[in-house]
Amino acid sequence: MKIYFHLNLGGFSNCYLVVNERNREAIIIDPGRITEKIINRIEENEYKLAGILITHNHGSHVHGLKTLMKIYSPKIYGADWEIAEQSISLITGDGKIRLAGFTVHYMHLPGHTFDSMVYKIGNVLFTGDSLTAGRNGSTNSSYSDHILRMNIEEKIFSQQDSTVIMPGHGPPTCIGAERQFNINMQKENYRLSTSETRPQASPQLSKA
Repeated sequence: MKIYFHLNLGGFSNCYLVVNERNREAIIIDPGRITEKIINRIEENEYKLAGILITHNHGSHVHGLKTLMKIYSPKIYGADWEIAEQSISLITGDGKIRLAGFTVHYMHLPGHTFDSMVYKIGNVLFTGDSLTAGRNGSTNSSYSDHILRMNIEEKIFSQQDSTVIMPGHGPPTCIGAERQFNINMQKENYRLSTSETRPQASPQLSKA
């Protein structure tokens, strides 16, 4: 597996091109902006774009989708129908799909947004905005923050320390580093937040 990183300067978001060198197929994760450089990399290496994975429906992660759909015919996966309407293959909960010769595990991680998904390919987690280097994603309520922390603890921190994290913004990190240094998941902060969180109503998760 080879991973190419591209920075979307418009939203300072990360776009990833994941290539299976055996069959020359590729996946794009979070096409915030599709540049000539990305297209050239696909065309010059004669990669087949087999699929697109969307971590969540925020503009800086999906704006380039229309460009890709005009050029290629990839399968599109995400948890919000509005991303691509009839063209999207909706995924919910936790599961796995086969794409570009890879087994792609997906996990629903609501909190930053209602549709936030995390994808695992090999030993790499693509976490979108749910988890970045040193901190969790932003939330718009104490209940959403509580749900996000619980999901990170259960689904992300259960991975091996050596698992690489490729976030939607900022530099890569790994599970071991986040266990030790993530400011939002420090035990004293986590216990305090949990004891203070007494949700009385349904969570209001951000969609935009």
